[in-house]
Amino acid sequence: MIDGQYLLERSTLPGAPTSVAIVSVDPSGKSYTEHYFDSRGVARVYRMTFANGDWTLLRDSPDFTPLDFWQRYRGRFSRDGKVINGAWETSADGSRWEHDFNLTYTKLDRP
Repeated sequence: MIDGQYLLERSTLPGAPTSVAIVSVDPSGKSYTEHYFDSRGVARVYRMTFANGDWTLLRDSPDFTPLDFWQRYRGRFSRDGKVINGAWETSADGSRWEHDFNLTYTKLDRP
């Protein structure tokens, strides 16, 4: 957290771009905004929501770059909250979605 206002996420995984994301609460208080940057030079803005154990990240409007395609991640929390199973999807028109790749998050217990 940055002064309790922003969440800073850093990611370094084999085979994936190194990335940094800054998450903030949307002014409506009903969603979040994620500003994403990675080692490829990609910069994107996603709207993030949580509801009934589901997590959604959605990019459906132009941001730092034109919107050449729509993109979303949809994940589902496990009952114990330690695993999120989900997948990234893409769409050429914002209505028909195609699977891009699976992505699972697992919370590790630290000693």
